[in-house]
Parts: sequence; structure tokens; C-alpha cells
Amino acid sequence: MTATRTAPDAGALALRAGDLVEVRGEAEILATLDERGELEGLPFMPEMLAYCGRRLTVHKVAHKVCDTIGRSGMRRMERAVHLTGARCDGAAHGGCQTACLMYWKEAWLKRVEPGDPPERDAPADPAAAPPGAAAPERRDGSFAALGALGSAVPAGPAPGSAVPPGPAPGRRLLPLIEAATRKEPGPDGEERFSCQGTEMLRAAPSCLPLKDVRQYVMDVRTGNAGPLFVLRALLIGLFNRVQDRSRKLPGWLRFRDGMRWGFVAGRLTGPTPGGALDLRPGELVRIKSKAEILGTLNQDRLNRGMGFDEEMSRYCGRTARVLSRVDRCIDERTGRMLTMKSPCIVLEGIVCAGAYTVSCPRAFIPFWREIWLERVEEPA
Repeated sequence: MTATRTAPDAGALALRAGDLVEVRGEAEILATLDERGELEGLPFMPEMLAYCGRRLTVHKVAHKVCDTIGRSGMRRMERAVHLTGARCDGAAHGGCQTACLMYWKEAWLKRVEPGDPPERDAPADPAAAPPGAAAPERRDGSFAALGALGSAVPAGPAPGSAVPPGPAPGRRLLPLIEAATRKEPGPDGEERFSCQGTEMLRAAPSCLPLKDVRQYVMDVRTGNAGPLFVLRALLIGLFNRVQDRSRKLPGWLRFRDGMRWGFVAGRLTGPTPGGALDLRPGELVRIKSKAEILGTLNQDRLNRGMGFDEEMSRYCGRTARVLSRVDRCIDERTGRMLTMKSPCIVLEGIVCAGAYTVSCPRAFIPFWREIWLERVEEPA
């Protein structure tokens, strides 16, 4: 039986969005992990090693997370944050291109002041990301740089600057967390992966009821969101709860057939259409209108297996640049690597803001079918 390592409450950092922190060294992080390379059920992944000794700002406090595995709603997370720009590049997970915003336990961090000298030879710029790490993010969680697979294109060190050492091969931490990236193979011998996303139900084991007002106070107090944004998200959450329950009623008693706020409903009953634009990073596109996109979805709101949801509908009509093409991602339910027959598109500056999901701070990057987009001319 495996014991779960729990972080003590003493010395909690009580971090807020915008605070500057330094990621602890490998030995310090190793001391917090159990034999599975986890703390409180949350894996420390090999993609996180490159950040050891580096300074970044807190993007948001990860005190809650939406359940994308069991669809149970919001779940409670303890003593964790998201760091600006620290997205997983999938290097240790078969090249997964989901680019999740990684979770950092407070025990893996220490608070620092902007003027404090670093304890090791690492860049003090919180916007600096290590080679292969995801692009720096703006305060709203959107990407600020273009690159393949959602990663920044490394510009190289400035002349005369020191190059920080990477994680040394052979250290005890690396073999431990590398072994933890794989699950038992599937029945057919198929490789299966383990990451923070696949283990989220263990890392956040308890549900967070919509009526628990402490989460909304926490959203505002930590700087995750402003009072008006949080209030609106709460009201939408209450509306969605009523709509969900109304589906048990006769059709004539339902409001808009019990659809959730955003009102996304597919129209097709047969195969869904495709549309290839062969978009490339840097191209300028416009997201089509919601009515046009709904015309490409089946009644499960899917287009050739790819979902379109209410949060994505908020961006209809917006213009953005193509950040990358995506053709592989890990299924969080099974750990299987999914390979797409036709690549999807990631757009610069477009992330899930949690506006319709009770201010969830997870900041997922949505995937877009090319049929949902259209090229636009570059501005003169």
C-alpha cells in the first residue's frame, strides 16, 4: 500500500496572484515527495524540473479545479498555485500537445522579493521560460509568443549572460518522476501515461459545492478575479444548476430546453463536415459566428469527435493568430495518447477564462477545428 505524502500547514505561503516565487531545488522538492513522486496525490512531473531555481510570478491560486474526468463539477485543491508561463511541453509524456498550466504545491516554492539575489545561477526574470517550456503568458493566461506546439521559440541567452544548468542526469529525483509518467499498459499492451491531468481526482479528492461561498471569497481575496467577474460566474453557475435540473421536467416547462448559459446545441444527426485550411503558425484568422459553428456540430456538440463548448462560444467573431497545429493529446480518463486524423488549431491569446465555469483558474487551451475558422487579410 502506498502512503500519500501530505504537506504540513505550518509555514503556508498564503500566495496571491502576482506574488514572486522561486521554485525550490531538486533535493528540496524530492524531500516532499512520496515513492510515487507525488505530494498530496499531485505528481511532480519531469517537465517541471527545468524550472528549479527559477523565479516566476503566481498566475492564479489553484484552490479549485474543474473535473474534466468524471464531470463532477468543481473540486477542492489545497496549497497549490499556477505560475505564469509554466505550461507543460509534454516532453516526458509522449509529446502531448495539450499544454496544461502546471500545478505547483506551495511546498515546492518559496516567496521572494524582487530585489532578493537568487540562490543559484538562474535568471531572475519571471517572464523567462526555460528552453522547451511553454510561452510566457499574459495576466489573463493567454500566450504572448508564437512557437511550435504552443511553446516559445528560445531566443538564446543574452551576450555575456550565464546559462543556467539543467537538471543533472542520475539524480534521484529524475528517475523517480520519470518512472511515474507511465501507467500499467492497456489490455492490448498500449502505452498509457500518467500526469497531473490524469491524476487530478486523487490530487483534488473532494467536491466543492456551488453553495460554498468561501470559494468566491477566495477568488477575490487571492486576486484570481475581480468581484464583478466572480459574481457573474456565480450567477451563471446558479442558472446552470437550475437548467440541469429542469431537464427532468416536461419539455414545455423548460427554458431553452434546459441548455446551459452560452446555449450551445448541435444540429446535425449524421456525419459532421470537415474543412481543411492548412493553417500555419502566424496566420491571422477569425473565429466564425456561433450560428455557423453550431451548424457543424452533432447533437453531442462534436465535430468529428472534437467538442465545442460554451466557454469557446465566448470567442466567436474574434480575430487571432494561429499559435500551433495540434495532432496528439493524452486522454485524461485513460492515459492513452490520442492521435488526431486531422490536426486542430491553437490560437494565440485564447484560453478558457472560467467565466462560465465558476471562475475555474485552470486556463485550458481550447482546440479549434479549421472549419470553425476563416482566414482574414493582414491589416495594412
